[in-house]
Amino acid sequence: MSNVIFFVTSLQSGGIENYLLRFLEEKHQQFCQITIYCKGGLGGQLENRYQSIPNVKIIKNKISFYNLLHYIELKRFFEKNKFEAVCDFTGNFAGFILYVSKIAGIKKRIVFYRGSTDHFKATFIKKIYNNLAKIFVLKYATDILSNSKAAFNFFHPDVWQNDIRFEVIYNGIDASKFNVENENLRKEFNIPDDAFVVGHTGRFNSAKNHDAILQVATDLIKENENFYFILCGNQVKNKLESVVKEKGLSDRILLFENRNDIPRFLNTMDCYYFPSITEGQPNALIEAMLMNIPVVASDIEPIKETVPEAVYPFLVNPLDIEGAKTKILEIYHSHVKQNLQEWTIKKYDSKKLFQQFYNHF
Repeated sequence: MSNVIFFVTSLQSGGIENYLLRFLEEKHQQFCQITIYCKGGLGGQLENRYQSIPNVKIIKNKISFYNLLHYIELKRFFEKNKFEAVCDFTGNFAGFILYVSKIAGIKKRIVFYRGSTDHFKATFIKKIYNNLAKIFVLKYATDILSNSKAAFNFFHPDVWQNDIRFEVIYNGIDASKFNVENENLRKEFNIPDDAFVVGHTGRFNSAKNHDAILQVATDLIKENENFYFILCGNQVKNKLESVVKEKGLSDRILLFENRNDIPRFLNTMDCYYFPSITEGQPNALIEAMLMNIPVVASDIEPIKETVPEAVYPFLVNPLDIEGAKTKILEIYHSHVKQNLQEWTIKKYDSKKLFQQFYNHF
């Protein structure tokens, strides 16, 4: 039993936030006190679910990259609350928080990389800050974790394989929560039973490559009268609705914000299209495979690491519109079955993988 603090940017629905939520829902009894520190100063859609977990305290307090006073205040906060472990999910940007936790006397200092590349627009100052923060990570972290080898190959290529502090811990999924059998949303969405439905789940973000999804959807719908596309995620409807209306495809490209019925949403699909430009290890793609949906996805290294080799023929360059259309049509015409469920359940067993993470505390 320990008093731990986790650092995230916010509690908006995303890969980091959902991973931590699932971990704490399963492992909260193993901690005497859990503090979630939102260092972007914001909560989000998942805040109520976090608050429902026993022993969880949420703090929303912005920590500036460049404000020394914020780090002085953070040191006092650490010392007052006597944390036994700190875990920061923001990769290199955990560096200075790990340093402050070190001088505050916190013995266990964990950084968890959840992306496989930098996610900021590089400027001279930002590059200097990022490189300095990475040095601090290497110097002050007791445990350096990632959900992909690709992340370590990008951030610490010459170090990670020879340093015992580094460990890859893949995302865990509880398969029992995705057992919806034949339940789907076709009737609710007014989609015919014999339609071919292509779908995507994920927040609106340039890395998720919604431009490619819309282009593929537009072309395939014009060429095939029974194609439908369904998309959901944070800001998806808000950002894409006007574009879809202009195309005159609002009845064939259906847009939704975050949903609490993802298993049934996935079960509505005949094909899952995931053309991300960059990823860490995508929970959304794992969930689709868990539902045994044939997938067409990017041929980037983190996705190659996430899927079985049986999917490799259906991986294409994220910007290759024609290639993606060809693979989706192959699934449509040939009734391709990739048989992903059993492999996914075994590979991403949440009990095993969450225990692997917990062992670092």
